[in-house]
Amino acid sequence: MYRQLWLIGLVLMVLGSIRLQAQTPGPVKEGSRVKVNYSDKLLYDKRGETTIQRLKGNVELKQDSVYMYCDSAIIENETQVYAYGNVVIQQGDSLKIFADEAQYDGESKIANLLGRVILVNGDRKLYTRRLDYRTDTRVAYYTNNATMVSDSLSLTSKVGYYYVATKEAQFREKVTAEGPRFRLKADSLNYNTESKVVDFLGPTIITTDSSKVYCEDGFYDTANNRAEFSGNAQYVKNDQQAEADTITYDDNLKIYSLRGNARVEDSTRLAIGDLIRYDELQDTTFLQGSARYREKEQDINSEIISYNRKKGTFKTLGRTFISDPPNLMEADQIGFDDATGLGLATGNVMWRDTAAELSINSARAEYGKKTDYLKATGGPKGRPELITIAEGDSLFLSADTLLAVKDTLSTMKSDTLKSDTLKVTQRDTMQADSNRILHAYHNARIFKKDFQAVCDSLVYSTRDSIFALYGNPIVWSDTSQFTADTMYITMKNKKIDKIIMRSNSFIIVISDGTYFNQIKARNVVSHFVESNLKRMDAFGNAEVIYYAKDDGGAYVGVNKTECSEMVIRFGAKNAVEKITFITEPKSTLSPMGTTNHRSLRLKGFRWEVDTRPRKREDIFVVLSPQSRTVPANRIKINTDEEEK
Repeated sequence: MYRQLWLIGLVLMVLGSIRLQAQTPGPVKEGSRVKVNYSDKLLYDKRGETTIQRLKGNVELKQDSVYMYCDSAIIENETQVYAYGNVVIQQGDSLKIFADEAQYDGESKIANLLGRVILVNGDRKLYTRRLDYRTDTRVAYYTNNATMVSDSLSLTSKVGYYYVATKEAQFREKVTAEGPRFRLKADSLNYNTESKVVDFLGPTIITTDSSKVYCEDGFYDTANNRAEFSGNAQYVKNDQQAEADTITYDDNLKIYSLRGNARVEDSTRLAIGDLIRYDELQDTTFLQGSARYREKEQDINSEIISYNRKKGTFKTLGRTFISDPPNLMEADQIGFDDATGLGLATGNVMWRDTAAELSINSARAEYGKKTDYLKATGGPKGRPELITIAEGDSLFLSADTLLAVKDTLSTMKSDTLKSDTLKVTQRDTMQADSNRILHAYHNARIFKKDFQAVCDSLVYSTRDSIFALYGNPIVWSDTSQFTADTMYITMKNKKIDKIIMRSNSFIIVISDGTYFNQIKARNVVSHFVESNLKRMDAFGNAEVIYYAKDDGGAYVGVNKTECSEMVIRFGAKNAVEKITFITEPKSTLSPMGTTNHRSLRLKGFRWEVDTRPRKREDIFVVLSPQSRTVPANRIKINTDEEEK
C-alpha cells in the first residue's frame, strides 16, 4: 500500500516538474497569492521558482475576503487554483457560488466555474453551467445561458452580468422572464434585484392571461406593480388596442396613462389624444391635447375630455365638436349626464340637425338626449339664432329663447278656413325621426329673402314646413304687410306658399309704392306662387280698399267694399287685378282727386315699416311696441298733382 502511494506521488511530482519547467514562472505579484487555510492532505513540490500544491479533503483556500472550499485542488505557483468537487466560493456574508469545478487566477481575480453552477446572493439565485466571476469587481458573467430567480421572478438569457455590489443584473440575447402575473420576452433588459425594477433596453413583449404589451424601452417595478413602456409602445387586451409614445400603469391604483400620440380602441370605443388617462376603479377616462372620444355613433373632439363611463357623464374644456348623427354640436365647453339624459353646452354654441336641415347658434344650450331637445339662449349678438339651411336662400330666426324638440306629436295641415284647414291628424311616426318642432318665444324675428316676420312667439314644424305665429304677429312679403291675432306660414320647396290668418286679419299692400290697398276680415288665406302674392281669400266681415286702374294702368278711383266673403287676385308688383265678391257687396268708388288718401284707413290700420327686418342682422334688434308703429303723419302719400 505504501509503495503504491509513493509511486503515485512520484509520478505527480515528475509531471508537475515538467509543466512547471514549461511555464517558467516569474515571481508572485503582491496580492495575487492564494493561501491554504486547511486540507486533510497536502502534497508539496518545488522545482526552482515553480511550486505545486496538491490538496485533498475539506480544502479551504483564501485570498483577501474571498474563501474557496472544495473536495480537492491543485495550486500552481500559489496563484493558479484548480478546484474539484463541491466547489464553493464565498465572498463576504452574502455571496456564495457553488460549482462542480472551478479555475481561479489569483492575479486577474477571475474565477471560471463549471458544472452545476449556482450563485447565491441573499434571496437571489443564478443557475448556469458555466460562470465567470471577478472577485475584485464582484461581477459575475456568463455567455451560455443562465437563469436568475429572485423572489417569485425568474429571468433567463444567453448572456448576462450580475453586479454583486449594486445587486443589478444585465440580461442580453434571448431574454425571458416569468412572474406570477406575467411572462416576458426581450432582446435586452436590466434588473435591480433590490428595488425589483426591470428596465427594458430593446424590443420587449410582456404577456399576461388577458393582455399583451410591446415596447422598446421602459421599466417594470415588480414590487410595486408599476410600469412604464415607451419606444413604439403598444397594448392589447381582448378586443382593446392601445398605443402611445409612453404607456404607464399603476396596478395598485389601477390607472393607465398614455402620453404622446396616444390611441385606445376597441369594438365600440375610440380615444385619441396627447394624453389619455384611464382609471379602472372609477371607470373614468381623461383625454387632453387634440382629444377625441368616440363611442358607437357619438364622436367628441375637444382640447380636454373627461368621461365617466360608470356614471355615463362627460365634460369637455376648450373648443369642442360633437357628432351624434343626425345632430352636430360645437361649443367652448360641454357637459353631459347619461343618467338624467341632460347636457349643457356653453360658449359660442353651434348646433346642427343635418336631417332636419337646421342649425342654432347661441351662447348657452341645454340639451336632452333621451327626449332629443335643445334649449338655446344668448349669443354673440345677445340672442340665439336659428338657420334653416337652404342653398342661396336660408331662413334666419332669432328670439330670446329657442327650443328644438323631436316631432313626436301630430301633423298640422292647413287652417280651418273652408278648404284650407289646419287639421290635427295622426301621422306615420316612422317618418318623424328626422322631423323637429321649433319653439321661439319672446320677441321672435324672422328674415328671409321672400318674407320677414316678427311676433312674441312662434312654433315651426320641419315636417310640414309650417310657422305658427302668436302674440301680435306681423309678416311682410315684398310690398305687403300682414297682421292678425294668429298667423300660419306654410312653406313649399323652401319658399313661402300660404299665409293663413286668424282673427282680426289685416293686409296692407302698397300700390306703386304710393297708395295702401287694404284688406280686412276675420280670417284670411293668402296664396303665393314663387314667393309672389297671387290670391287672397277673405272670410267674415270682409272689407277692402283698393286703388282701381284702367287698362292703361292709370288710377280711376278708390274702391271701398264690404262683403261677407271675397277673393282678391293680384298681378305683377302686387297690383290688384280682380276682386270676386262671394255674397252681395256694398261698394263705393271715390275719385282720386277728391279723396283724402291720408285719412282713408280701415279700422285697425297699422303700418309697421320700422319694425320690419331688412337684413339678417336686424333679427337681433328688438323694438318696443311703442316704437314700432309709424304714425299716420309720417306716411307719405303722393297727391294727383305729384303724380302728374
